[in-house]
Amino acid sequence: MATQQARGYKSAMTMDYEASFGVAPGTKKGVVLPMNSNDLSKAQTLIESDTITNTRNDTQPALGRVSVDGDIEMPADYMSSGYMFKALFGDPKTTGTAPNKTHVFTVKDTQPSIIVEKAFPDLNKYVRYKGVKINVIDTPGHADFGGEVERVLKMADGALLLVDAAEGPMPQTRFVLRHAIDAGLSIMMVVNKIDRDGARPEAVVNDSLDLMMDLGATDEQLEFTMEHVIFASGVNGYARLDPNDDNDNMFPLLDMIIDGLPAPDVDIDGPLAMQCVTIDHSDYLGRIGIGRVYSGTVHTGDKILVVKNDGSRAMSQVKQLFTFDYLGRKECNEVDAGDIAAIVGVDNTDIGDVYTDPENPVELDPIEIDPPTLSIIFEPSTSPLVGREGDIVGGRQLKERLMTERENNVTMRIEELPDKTGIEVSGRGILHLSVLMESMRREGFEFQVGRPRVLFKKDAQGHTLEPIEQAVVECNPEYAGKVIEVFGNVGGTMSIMDTGETQTHLEFKIPTRGIMGLKTRVMNVTHGDAVFYHTFLEYGPFAGDIGSRQNGAMISMSTEKAVAYALGTLQERGQLFVSPGVECYEGMLVGERSRPGDMVVNIARTKSLGNQRSSTADISVQLTPPRLFTLEEALEYIMDDELVEITPQNIRMRKRILSETERRKWAVRNGMVKK
Repeated sequence: MATQQARGYKSAMTMDYEASFGVAPGTKKGVVLPMNSNDLSKAQTLIESDTITNTRNDTQPALGRVSVDGDIEMPADYMSSGYMFKALFGDPKTTGTAPNKTHVFTVKDTQPSIIVEKAFPDLNKYVRYKGVKINVIDTPGHADFGGEVERVLKMADGALLLVDAAEGPMPQTRFVLRHAIDAGLSIMMVVNKIDRDGARPEAVVNDSLDLMMDLGATDEQLEFTMEHVIFASGVNGYARLDPNDDNDNMFPLLDMIIDGLPAPDVDIDGPLAMQCVTIDHSDYLGRIGIGRVYSGTVHTGDKILVVKNDGSRAMSQVKQLFTFDYLGRKECNEVDAGDIAAIVGVDNTDIGDVYTDPENPVELDPIEIDPPTLSIIFEPSTSPLVGREGDIVGGRQLKERLMTERENNVTMRIEELPDKTGIEVSGRGILHLSVLMESMRREGFEFQVGRPRVLFKKDAQGHTLEPIEQAVVECNPEYAGKVIEVFGNVGGTMSIMDTGETQTHLEFKIPTRGIMGLKTRVMNVTHGDAVFYHTFLEYGPFAGDIGSRQNGAMISMSTEKAVAYALGTLQERGQLFVSPGVECYEGMLVGERSRPGDMVVNIARTKSLGNQRSSTADISVQLTPPRLFTLEEALEYIMDDELVEITPQNIRMRKRILSETERRKWAVRNGMVKK
């Protein structure tokens, strides 16, 4: 609600009745809300600024939300709404007393009662518009999370294809869009960022339709998308049917969703049928199964039959029931077919579990979870700098954190090693695993991880199988030959080559082992002018030995800060990873050699001082900027005898055995070098 504020502190607002919910009132009653009485009287000096912080008191609905133009923004939470209704209706009777309870205000008119509930936490997962509840599901866009995408799409009735008005559909768009098309969803197109310089909305629409055709969209899907296109600017908060009109709100998008997407195809009067598509965990409630109710109604206290993916059955009781209320969950007594529910009470529930009526069970197709293809060993940090940058460094805390993750994230396999030296975490790919690491470092953990290891399988004949990826590269045609050569060196086989005037589209089948570190090499040979992504394809025959990193590493010989003079001499031998002033330690990787074989270097060497002045003594050292690694790049770069040290502030690479002497002894004991 908004109104105009006079110059001063007094405000006025009018409110009109709706004869029916969602329909604008035909006759304007114009009831004035007395902002200066009935507990709403607050002195509000006009603040001469465009932005005012949200330091509002709940008893002062207008406080802190006044613009320089005099507009007042009224918060729609339960307390402020209650004050407004009190002002409007006098002193109505209410069923609640505590602030967080539901209040029912009896209207002294011909209108039905008004229910004011607890404040909504956020506005994302669910929107109510024109009396219709819209559940919004935001899918991950990376191939490592393909399992999540497939599962959540089972709950959707339609999809919004969001594309950039300047860049158009990106390569990763293909991944999610293919899943939506295969699921048979009706797809609307939202061309966002039409306010950007270089926006080309009409061309982007054509590019997106071409992409849908390439991915096998049916004629019905293509026709539906062509008829349902919205042009929007998310940052400015508007959506338009035409990029050149002057609409300044998001209602056209909401109207298109309500009018265009099909209503849920469910049977509310049928037997209960709900499938768990994702798992949440609470320390107090245990596992929480979340999914869509396809048939019937589920109530708190219901006895339900739980059918597992393997066909086993067990009885359970719904102890608590939640529905989604904007970004939060709201406890309720029942959830009808078509809505999304969260159920507490099913012990050890898993993805794919079907909750159904014991007397009249309903069968649903099982959900298959993509198997993990990579594993990484998590260990407590043994770095000489341990404890300087993080608050949590112990092995016990590390184990507890990962075991908690095992309860929350069923797409990962997490097991403690038999020798208790670390925790093995298996996931779908480097990004899938690095998301967990990034979350932990932000929580204050310090730990170290080894090189990702590919998980092999055996077929019925005992032959070794390994995960095969489908890799896609889009690059300038002049670099296509070099890209093909890079893939050939790591066991890749080209399956598709489509050359255009400005871009060449390449597709390869490649073992997951060959993917690690490949992105860096592709970017090097294309001078950064390439788009590279990959997705799990299948398990295939073992491809034999695959070449790994060819160049050796520069390894620090002491625990000291790097010195510019020393780095100036080292950069002639390869590429540096550190800059002057960075604290290094013995065994830490500080650069990459330009030839095979590791090299121990002194990163703290300084210029010897004499009693004679050189003509070049005052010339400063010119250093090339060091190569910096993201977490994913570091994991792909290291070898079997190396580790990645992860702290809240830094990502460092190091040798597993820090001492040069001990590394030599280890190599001799394992027959890698002669005595």
